[in-house]
Amino acid sequence: MNRQLIRSYILLVAVAILLFTVPVAFTLTAQLRDDTEASLKREATTMALLLGNGNAASCQALAEMAGAYAQETHDQVQVTATDRCRPAGVPVPKQDTALTAAVDHGRATTDWGSDFIWGRTLVVTVPAKDEGRTVGAVRIVYSTEDLTHRLWTIWGFRAGLAVAVLGVAALIGAFVARRITRPLRQLNDMASRFSDGDLTARSPVEGPPETQTLARTLNQAGERLDTLIASQRIFVADASHQLRTPLTALRLSLDNIADGVDDAFVREDVEQATAEVVRMSRLVNGLLVLARAEAKVTAAEPLPLTDIVEERLSVWRPAADERGVTVALRGSADGRPSVLAGPGHLEQVLDNVLSNALEVSPDGGTITVRVEPAGDEVVLSVLDEGPGMSDAEKSRAFDRFWRGQGLTGRSGSGLGLAVVKQLVADDGGTVALKDAPGGGLWVVITLRASSRSGG
Repeated sequence: MNRQLIRSYILLVAVAILLFTVPVAFTLTAQLRDDTEASLKREATTMALLLGNGNAASCQALAEMAGAYAQETHDQVQVTATDRCRPAGVPVPKQDTALTAAVDHGRATTDWGSDFIWGRTLVVTVPAKDEGRTVGAVRIVYSTEDLTHRLWTIWGFRAGLAVAVLGVAALIGAFVARRITRPLRQLNDMASRFSDGDLTARSPVEGPPETQTLARTLNQAGERLDTLIASQRIFVADASHQLRTPLTALRLSLDNIADGVDDAFVREDVEQATAEVVRMSRLVNGLLVLARAEAKVTAAEPLPLTDIVEERLSVWRPAADERGVTVALRGSADGRPSVLAGPGHLEQVLDNVLSNALEVSPDGGTITVRVEPAGDEVVLSVLDEGPGMSDAEKSRAFDRFWRGQGLTGRSGSGLGLAVVKQLVADDGGTVALKDAPGGGLWVVITLRASSRSGG
């Protein structure tokens, strides 16, 4: 926008210069041409009067005047000889149409040598008359070199002045454009901070009335949004406490009942009730995690992805070793990339994906984790050797409470991948499910790369 304003400002100034300076330059050029022509005609007319007079004194004065004029101006004076005056040392013009028009018809002529401005010489021919009768002609051959130099001075000065004015206009335009767009940049910065999760961002109320109104409206919207998010966070914290406590108490009560019952049928019923309470506890925990993911909007910051992956793998390897499952980390040769993500998001994402991969992996299988930079993005992949998913199952895998038909079909809550998708989306990334090359499921998580190098 700044560039467009500057270009518009320079264009307006250029049009103004074109409308006012160029006509003046043309006027000065025409005036220079007319003045030069009038001056030469005046000099030639004076000499023609001396030639037409015809006496010895006039003829001598004509010769002296022609010599002095040629010596001073370096131009050439040519005079046709008459019966009574043959000026010494003054050349005679060659016969041409201009000389014929002057001698035979008594007309003065001017030849600029070119239709475009002028040529290299200006030729003025004036008839000499004696009592109304044409007796000869005087011609002045004027070099236009000095005239051309003055023409370049006129146009060059105005061209240089125009360039200087355009340069000043560009500087002024840049200053004015930045001043005009400053409120818009502040609003854009506020919107960018909002998109990164900083709900405390506010824009200064500056600039034109329209911009001030917009800034106040956005600030009020930000305050209301911040209040709503804070209220939702408080609700999530209260719900966590209120839901977990009775479930824990219910499970303890069922455990106590099971310890004091000898009837096998009653014990079986109590164990089924305990299993349902455990499942409900998992479901509540999953709901709380998902609610926190949706409610807690945090600003993304550069995080070392490889370090976080290695840390989470070290946590999950003991569980994998119990079943003989190998967890391998693979990376590219582009170093240890950093990504933009909210604090704690990557850990939750990895825990959910690795938990699913470990539950569906057969004993002795392999879980492969890859970290691969791809331009402005970093791809995190988790591949398992489980049963995989059909296309229909992949299309529903991110739905809440949906459980696949794999090994986690009965024990899972159906919220793990929904949490993953929500957290990755909050960080500006994407997640997709594919078929692993060797069979199994391939989870592809694309995250925004950070300019800060990892490692």
